[in-house]
Amino acid sequence: MTSTEPAPARTRRVDPGRRDRIIDACIEVIATDGVDGTSHRRVAEAAGVPLGSMTYHFTGREELLREAFTRFAQTVADRVTARMQAVPAGDVEAGIRAVVDSILQDVFPTSRELVLTHELYTLAARDASYRTLTHTWMRGSRAALERCFDPVTARVLDALVEGMTIHRALDNEPHDDADVELAVRRIVRA
Repeated sequence: MTSTEPAPARTRRVDPGRRDRIIDACIEVIATDGVDGTSHRRVAEAAGVPLGSMTYHFTGREELLREAFTRFAQTVADRVTARMQAVPAGDVEAGIRAVVDSILQDVFPTSRELVLTHELYTLAARDASYRTLTHTWMRGSRAALERCFDPVTARVLDALVEGMTIHRALDNEPHDDADVELAVRRIVRA
């Protein structure tokens, strides 16, 4: 190349999945390091992207955290919704079984999800904008439960699902799965 020839044009790397990879990486960083340990630098490293990509795709850490928690909450809500949608509308007995299975299998199936949920709850306890996200999550769960139960019962069952899964996840004692079914049946029959 001579000094009179123009320099070759720089081509911009096309990476349409980069933003999604960053959000997924953020979820993983939160799961291992907590919200306080989540920085643009750590997320960029986990996503395998240049640090500059962070400010290109997100206005700041708060937007990134909100996107990550929104994706996480939707993923969990989708599992519960899918289980309830598989139940014929109005079939209370099948609904009871679905709620029991949801507690035993869908909510906090791993310690990773337990940590992510509690990180979100902590943010929601401190910041009303995150409560909007948890409220949307709860509203979706209740709507799914209302396929089989009246709104009041659905609300109480939703609280049971959260509370019972937390107790089961954090308790050092072994659990009897029959207690889950007993609790669900008592609420439904009340």
